[in-house]
Amino acid sequence: MNTISPSTYYKEEASNYELTVRIIKARNIHGTDVVSKPDCYVCLSLPTALTDKKKTKTVWNSRNPFWDETFHLRIHSQVKNILELSLHDEDVGTADDHMFTVSYDLGNVPLNETVMETFTLNNEFQEELYVEFNLVTIPDAQKTVTTNGVLVCPEMVALEVEVEKHRKEAFKRKTELALTVRGSYEDSQRILLSSDSSSHETVVFHYPRDWGTEMSASLNRVYSSFDVTFSNETENDSLSQTTVPLSLITPTDGEINVQLPAMEVKPLEMQIKLKECPEKLDVRLGFDLCDKEKIFLSKRQQVVADALKKFLQLEEDLVGEEIPVVAVMATGGGARAMSSLYSHLYGLQKMGLLDCVSYIAGASGSTWTMSKLYEDPEWSQSNLSESIQKAKKHVTKTKMRTFSVERLKYYRKELQQAAKDGQKPSFTDLWGLMIESMFHNGRNESRLSDQQAALEEGQNPLPIYLAMNVKQDTISTLDFKEWCEFTPYEVGLLKYGASIRTEDFGSEFYMGRLMKKHPEPRICYLQGLWGNVFSLNLVDTWYLTTQLDTFWDTWVKDRIKDIDKEDIRLRREAAHTKTRLFTPAGTFSRIWKGVLTNRPIDGEQHNFLRGLHLHKDYHKHAQYATWKDSNLDIFPNKLTTLADNLCLVDAGYFINASFPPLLRPRRKVDIIISFDYTLDTPLLCMEQTCVYCTTQGIGFPKVSLSEEERKKHRECYNFNDEDNHNAPIVLHFPLVNDTFKQFKEPGVLRSPEELADGNVDVTGTWSPYFLTNFTYSEQDFDRLMKLTQYNLLNNKQLITDALLTAVRRRRARNLLSETCQTRTQQKT
Repeated sequence: MNTISPSTYYKEEASNYELTVRIIKARNIHGTDVVSKPDCYVCLSLPTALTDKKKTKTVWNSRNPFWDETFHLRIHSQVKNILELSLHDEDVGTADDHMFTVSYDLGNVPLNETVMETFTLNNEFQEELYVEFNLVTIPDAQKTVTTNGVLVCPEMVALEVEVEKHRKEAFKRKTELALTVRGSYEDSQRILLSSDSSSHETVVFHYPRDWGTEMSASLNRVYSSFDVTFSNETENDSLSQTTVPLSLITPTDGEINVQLPAMEVKPLEMQIKLKECPEKLDVRLGFDLCDKEKIFLSKRQQVVADALKKFLQLEEDLVGEEIPVVAVMATGGGARAMSSLYSHLYGLQKMGLLDCVSYIAGASGSTWTMSKLYEDPEWSQSNLSESIQKAKKHVTKTKMRTFSVERLKYYRKELQQAAKDGQKPSFTDLWGLMIESMFHNGRNESRLSDQQAALEEGQNPLPIYLAMNVKQDTISTLDFKEWCEFTPYEVGLLKYGASIRTEDFGSEFYMGRLMKKHPEPRICYLQGLWGNVFSLNLVDTWYLTTQLDTFWDTWVKDRIKDIDKEDIRLRREAAHTKTRLFTPAGTFSRIWKGVLTNRPIDGEQHNFLRGLHLHKDYHKHAQYATWKDSNLDIFPNKLTTLADNLCLVDAGYFINASFPPLLRPRRKVDIIISFDYTLDTPLLCMEQTCVYCTTQGIGFPKVSLSEEERKKHRECYNFNDEDNHNAPIVLHFPLVNDTFKQFKEPGVLRSPEELADGNVDVTGTWSPYFLTNFTYSEQDFDRLMKLTQYNLLNNKQLITDALLTAVRRRRARNLLSETCQTRTQQKT
């Protein structure tokens, strides 16, 4: 691999290989039939090179089937190619039985050598599968690919097919031409030949140039519903077919004529031509911050420097790298989180600290506050008490209108329009419309990208909204989760170093290119996505309530084991993925697994990684390794690059916090002011984040709590790892009621008459702030505002000390850097 900065993408030389796979035989296969021997066949699946599975013939009634069938595949040298060989027992009248699947990394096959592999399927019965592999370079197939070290974007080409259409009267019946290029963005397209439109029509297919794909063309009669009712013929009757191998065509060949017999008239003429596609990608590949965020930070830096000098009463100005980066982190918690974040931001404003903040990250309910505030480009420069009063009106009003017949009709109309705009309407979108109804006056036309206006001069902190990409079904959140961040500039998946413009979220991408532009969704739809409190599956619910994953591991997790033999291990230089055997669970377990993992009310988004592939050395990339935390990371074929859609859910279903975006090294965050709006476990998210970051090698302070600290919670915790200055200082403010019971303001005791005002119930079953309550009384709302502001103001000195520590570290680090540069220059 080229030695380059992990923050950029680059060009890499690549080759195409011809892979030959010879399925020879299997031995001692017992199968699932009790009264007969199995009827075996083998399927080959290689998603990085094949659009469909290939299949051997079926050998009937044999425990030792012999196939000796050979398959030829074209693979890419820089892509992680994992071949899956599955053994099936064919049944007549019922679904075939899937017995085993072997997952084999083709990096194990040396170039220009023949390798025989014997895969042990069952040690007890000595069941084995014998397969032979051969890999050779295709001459004159040297290419370049675009990559960031984790993702690879091969060359894309566009196939233009121009069809000469016949006059309407030339056909006795309606006739259409069906064109298919498997593996292309378009897949299939149809042209009605007997229409009154122009005499020529052109369609385009976009597909990977290196795939050995083909175009199939068929001429079909099209019947009306009346014809089908009174005819014995099928609905689409094929008149003729032809197939064109596209691997034989190059962009320099010019137009190629293809004729398709039309029976009733002269042969149908088609002219096909291959064109290169522009190399410029619409998906940004790289782990660095985008240019717009860098520009914002340079402007925000001066605002922060002035605010810190004033707050800390410094004599000298802070300049350049001396200026610490301060971030606010807010957890989820429905209307409780939404209300409390208003209050905390107002408290920061009153203290003169709001202008010291560069980032605000939120999850779930706290994102509802953020998205509302950023409708005003000058929100942090205005008195936030007015925003609190507006929020109060919405939180305390009745929500019955949200569920009225009139509103339900409105929701239906909006979802229909969203479908026309290219969205995939779901319950998540309906929930977003309901949030809009509960906490907004009328229809909100704003979009996330509109918030760029609030960042143009660095006048406000940069908002970051956090979600998680999960599997829609069959996989628990514990086994698969990927952080997805939203900013007014970009939407990105942290693990892959891939981002798109926020304006393009919801549009369709293929191989890094924007293929079909859809309108950016209104902000309410994103609010439903970020704060969807209904998208848990049963396994997630079990984990959140017990913090134990043994139930999943014991009962329904797939049976997977390493079956590499010593000879494979010795030559595994180009591959890192072990050869694994997957044994499907029984019928009962599959049903039970489906019940536990299904997310019936989740929504799906277009996957902007579609058509990209994992680099053969993706596992070596430092940034990928940082965010690799899912069991599926060892199965490249099951990762997001090969998924049609993203399934984005509330980040709180793993850790109810929004720390991950703030821990990206490029953001250089020194202090995180953490606002935790959890009722019963106010320190859980800190402990979970600490465990997660320790496992992933991400800088985060140690969280070690005594039993006494677990029982009696403080208003603020200072988590500071003196031994690791790469870890930010975290000031954690849980939602607790401690000294507020006796003090109405810091240092001001309550009178006996005022003691009742300090009785704010933020624990227990009967708290008015429980998660699914979206309507508070005015008294409960006011008490929550006063409590959260008090807790913040009462710990002003802790915040001051942390800021001074961050400034001191920054200055020391800057001085060390300057000293090293001076010594280097002197040596030179």
